[in-house]
Amino acid sequence: MGQNTSSAVMQQRTEARDALDDFPTPMWATRVLTAWLEGQGYDLSALAAREPCANRGYMAVPLGEAFGCVEASDVHDYGVGYPVLDYLFGAVPDPLDFTISNPPFRLAAQIIDRALASSHRGVAMFVRSAFLEGGERYHTLFSQNPPTTVLQFSERVILHKGLVRFKGEKYVDKKGVERSASSATAYSWLVWNFERMSFDLQGKNTTKTQLEWLPPCCASFERLGDYEERGTYG
Repeated sequence: MGQNTSSAVMQQRTEARDALDDFPTPMWATRVLTAWLEGQGYDLSALAAREPCANRGYMAVPLGEAFGCVEASDVHDYGVGYPVLDYLFGAVPDPLDFTISNPPFRLAAQIIDRALASSHRGVAMFVRSAFLEGGERYHTLFSQNPPTTVLQFSERVILHKGLVRFKGEKYVDKKGVERSASSATAYSWLVWNFERMSFDLQGKNTTKTQLEWLPPCCASFERLGDYEERGTYG
């Protein structure tokens, strides 16, 4: 039997290798994370976060609702005023409390490494759950620096290229036409909580990752204005 190469099965985006990974995160999915962090005992209003792949701010804005300070930037200018910085290949930034982002899939492991090296309290990355697979990522990332927690969404978080104007199972395209929205891709938050990481006498990270399911919560965390267009597209 031949390999099934449908996009739903392969969970691949048809992108040139140097193309921008323009799949903004719905704001409610970030509010779920900040609520979870607050449930872990963090007073986020007294902490600073960095969002190095800020796009048009669909993650930075809800981070700013919870954190006392958010430093947002991107390698591309999306027209919302964030500094244009190459986080991965530029100078290592000064550490902040948390680094939180939705990194481009093919660069996510490298971005996580840099985030771990430039954060005081923790790192959280929004990734396709399939990111947990792969021998190379296991050997270079997860076996060396496993996350403390995987937060698995139990409802689908729907991302479409260049827009996040969703309402339930519908989205509105750039021409104002309402269309059905669906996805075969599952998403998770990977969280590195430095206060809960364990190390042996040789300094090896021996953290045991915990898996938690996030209950259906989109309706609880959506807000008016979440799906307004921001910046520039195309």
